[in-house]
Amino acid sequence: MFRRLTGVLLACLVCMLSVEVEAADEQSEIKALLDDFLIGASENNPAAHNKFWAEDLVYTSSAGERFGKAELMAELDQEKQNSERVDYSAQGVNIRLYGNVAVVTFKLVGHQNNQYRYYLNSGTLVKRFGQWKVVNWQATHASSSS
Repeated sequence: MFRRLTGVLLACLVCMLSVEVEAADEQSEIKALLDDFLIGASENNPAAHNKFWAEDLVYTSSAGERFGKAELMAELDQEKQNSERVDYSAQGVNIRLYGNVAVVTFKLVGHQNNQYRYYLNSGTLVKRFGQWKVVNWQATHASSSS
């Protein structure tokens, strides 16, 4: 009886560790996706945006405008021709997993010409066909101390 109970407990422990390792792997994958996206966004790279945003994206901008991926990609083409480079980075990234859904929050830092802008960003990603994509995004202006 004791051996059987010990075996069951050991099996449960192995399963729990396996789930934790899998969650850490998923979080690392999402963090790498975010980091790659921010590099691409700094370069106004359409391929980076296309990889990051889902086709059914709902994006709410810091200016209070709501639009989808098609509008975002069209605006990106205009920005690429008319703007200077802004370097983006993320601070305080938090990734929470709920099966094939992830919620990401962080402070976005935009640096251009020795000036900084800060945004509190929240995003919902869904894993479809083995790839994480953003289906919902919210950006809010923030102070440097937020």
